[in-house]
Amino acid sequence: MTSSLCAICREGFGLNESVVNANGVHWHQQCFVCVQCLQPFPDGLFFEHEGRKYCQDDYELLFAPICSGCGQYIIGRIFTHKNSKWHPKCFTCYICGDELNGGFVKYQGNPTCKPCAGRARAQADSKYLCARCNHIIDTEHLTFKVRDIIDTEHLTFKVRDIIDTEHLTFKGEPYHPHHFDCFDCHRPLTHRAKELHSHLFCFQCYDTKEISVCAACKKPIEGRAVSAIDKKWHPEHFACAHCERPFAGERFYENQGLAYCEVHYKKLFGDPCFYCCQSTSDAEIAQFGKTWCEPHFLCHGCDALLKPSSMKFLEIDLQPHCKKCYNKLPEEYKKRLKKIFDVEDKKKSAKK
Repeated sequence: MTSSLCAICREGFGLNESVVNANGVHWHQQCFVCVQCLQPFPDGLFFEHEGRKYCQDDYELLFAPICSGCGQYIIGRIFTHKNSKWHPKCFTCYICGDELNGGFVKYQGNPTCKPCAGRARAQADSKYLCARCNHIIDTEHLTFKVRDIIDTEHLTFKVRDIIDTEHLTFKGEPYHPHHFDCFDCHRPLTHRAKELHSHLFCFQCYDTKEISVCAACKKPIEGRAVSAIDKKWHPEHFACAHCERPFAGERFYENQGLAYCEVHYKKLFGDPCFYCCQSTSDAEIAQFGKTWCEPHFLCHGCDALLKPSSMKFLEIDLQPHCKKCYNKLPEEYKKRLKKIFDVEDKKKSAKK
């Protein structure tokens, strides 16, 4: 028996009652359940996130990243490369396929073990290796493409073009230009070809396309682009208007056509609305450590508009819920919530 109270129902323990102890906190056995599915933990195994305990299935579904190699959930060590997550055993050398636990280097944009990268660079002699034919791109072996035979008796040829000996980059990989034709006019390409929407174009055809212009540097966007605030941006140029740190996929907040990170938005304009991420007007609602515009304070279950002055609402998992949605919850869950609410009311009364 222990003198402490259950962390969920805040009731004491019986004399011979079994008590669950995790990190110095005690629970009744029936109270020690997953916060998502409300089921007991299989074999007592649970995962903790922001102070809440989840069973393995719900933790994987809600929080665990997916391995780019095998497509399974990752629990434990994670390798990150090019915004992708990997199991350590799935993160392998691009050339030999061995695991990269001992570190790696990038070769032609791909993770490669150091021995393979060294051999590849030595073989290429600091030149590019064509990603299609795997031949070195250099000027030592000039080849020609024949358009047609002019004189079959003396076997003379009309040369169409000398194959360009500088590399062409397509989807981040180097190629011999003669492997490609223009997507529009089908003419042979040179190393000056331009990539647009996963296709290659000659200079003339490329100039006829409508190209997005980066709102920051005012230069054409030829690769990936970020669409935000009704504008297009290079990913590295879409940054906080105050600290100029790129968002890199993180949440941003808008004010008068400019994007800000959360820290500087709050410093400059106050707390943003949790729903629309805009500056809250004079009519704002502050609940559960968050702020809402009055028209955006909605029930998390049915999206009904909540008015704190005239309508009762309840907090469930730090989100507002109307009475109707609360009544739809399982009876056992409502009993536990009621006990928690009663404990909180007593604490508030004691403070007064």
